[in-house]
Parts: sequence; C-alpha cells; structure tokens
Amino acid sequence: MLKTIISILTSLSVGFGFLFLLLAQAVAASGFTYSSVEAWSDAPYVEVNNNQPEFEAEEYTFSSFETYSELDDLGRCGEAYACVGTDLMPTEPRGSISSVIPTGWVNVKYDIVSGGYLYNRCHLIGFQLTGENANRRNLITGTRYLNVEGMLPFEDAVADYVKNTGNHVLYRVTPIFEGDELVARGVLMEALSMEDGGAGVCFCVFCYNVQPGITIHYDTGTSTLTVTTPAGRVYTVVVPALYIVNTNTKKFHLPDCPSAVSMSEKNRAEMTATVSELAAKGYAPCSRCHPESQESAVDYLYGDIDADGHITPVDARLALRRSVDLEAFSELQMILANVDDDETVTSADARAILRASVGLEVF
Repeated sequence: MLKTIISILTSLSVGFGFLFLLLAQAVAASGFTYSSVEAWSDAPYVEVNNNQPEFEAEEYTFSSFETYSELDDLGRCGEAYACVGTDLMPTEPRGSISSVIPTGWVNVKYDIVSGGYLYNRCHLIGFQLTGENANRRNLITGTRYLNVEGMLPFEDAVADYVKNTGNHVLYRVTPIFEGDELVARGVLMEALSMEDGGAGVCFCVFCYNVQPGITIHYDTGTSTLTVTTPAGRVYTVVVPALYIVNTNTKKFHLPDCPSAVSMSEKNRAEMTATVSELAAKGYAPCSRCHPESQESAVDYLYGDIDADGHITPVDARLALRRSVDLEAFSELQMILANVDDDETVTSADARAILRASVGLEVF
C-alpha cells in the first residue's frame, strides 16, 4: 500500500511538473539573434527571453541523452544538446583535450589574463555534465573569461542540482557565430529541470566570448592588447557661444529669450564669447533665461595633441616634430603638448607622451 501511495504521489508530482513546463512553453518568445543582444559592458552574461529557455513541449523527457551537431563547412561546432542525468556524469578523471584544435585557435599569452593564455578549449556541454573529453564537436575557442566567469557558474548549478536530486535537466548550448567568423561571439545556454517543472533549474543566458583588456578579431582568432589611456590631467576649454547683449541695460541673453526677441534694435548686439569674457566687459546674465547655466566646456587630455580623445604614439610623434620646429601648433596644442609645464615643447615631452600612450605614465 505504501509503495502504491508513493507511486501515485510521484506521478502527480511529475504531472504537475509537465504542466508547468507546458505553461512556460506557451508564453515563451522565440527567435534569438546575436544582433538582439546588448553590447558587452562589464557582465559576463545577459539574460535572454526573460531567462526562459525555448524548448518545445515534445522535447520534455526523463531519459538521459546527449547529441552534438556535425561540424560545418568551416569546421565550426554547432548546437550541443542533452538531457543531463546522473548516468551521463563522468566516473573517471578528465583526460587530455590538447589534440583538438578548434576553429580560430590562435592562442596568445597575456599578463592581464588569469592563467596566462587568452583562450581555453571550451566545452559546450561541460565535462562534469556528460563526461565528454576530446570531442571535436563539443569544443570551441573560448576566452578564459567566457569559460570561467560566463559558463562555469551555470554548469555548476546544473551539476549540483542533478547530483543532489537525481533529477534530469534538459540542457542546450549553442555557439553563436557571425557570418564566416571562426571564433564564436558567445554561447546561448538554456536549461530546464524536468521532474519539478523548472523549479530547480531554469535559465536562458547569452555568455559573451570576450576578455577584458583584449581585442579579439573574431574572423581569424587573432587578438591584440587593448590600450586604454589612463584618466589623467585635463585642460578645460570653455566653448564660446552666441549671446544677445543689451548695450543699455548691460544684460546678455540667450538668442531665443523673450527679452532678446523684444529688445530694441538700437540696444541690441550679438556677441560670441564666454560668460567670463562678457563679465569682463561689464555684462551680467539675464535673470529670465539664465544664459550662464547653458555654458558648455570641453575637457582635453594633456598629451592628446590631435584631440581625438586618446593619447597615442601619433601624439608623441607630433610633439617630437614640434620640438625641432617641423610642426606648427595652435595655442591649444602647445598647452596639451607641454606636459612637463616648462612653457616649451621638447623631446622630453614627446618621450613622456609616448610612455603615456602605452599606459606607463599618467599626467
């Protein structure tokens, strides 16, 4: 009798689980595209489709399985799909996977990458879930950041759930390539626990195949160190603006100020100047339009001679040419190039700017 009751309760639990899954499927959106993903900023992953996986109802199962797509014409991996159960999990230590060379595998060592090397051979379905070792259809070129910060926490969550409950998780990982690029832009990870209708595990996320501080060329797999100029000393330039001045009241106005519009022509004049320049001429701001609140300014980095927002070797070259009178500078360029404040541009300034362009000096 007890066994019969347990059997009935179990079947009810499973039934409710399937009901929840069907309801979830009914409201799920579809059609993931890489272009719909927000650009990477500082998080290793972003939720997709309100964090709801997009499995079809007919896919739901309590039986373990695993499938891996055939490589495409470029040798790239496709979707890896499984229903993860304890029977698929490894019983032996992981073997070597170094024999597999995934597309875009141009590995480089960088000091700023934890572990040294930029790329890992990333399992689409982690070894801890299905025990796959050197399976070419399950390994892509992925950054250390993708592997450890992006994918691993989700793999751990699935593994812990399956081990602790003995239940199954429908699991799919799809590498997302753009055009004929050899390195994936990231992976779409979907998971849904079966027996409890997603109460234990339910996610749909896109993990970015990026590495902070490194620029990846996804078409080939080559990479370069991203040089970011440290925030340094700036020279602020107030931008002159057009104002309407009243030569009688000694007030200045914004052009669309009602007082300016109705001003007598004999008292009206236009001046392009800064607020401080107008004040020096005895003009005060209008209390109606508050023109002083509209004044804007531009910050220029010392050393950024071409004013493109970055200190680069080009700026150092310009400073060096100026130091031997081969380049004519504006007043602003002279200020930006004179990083040691000795009132002249010398080769010492050029050398300091070159060091700043590779992050070795901050002004």
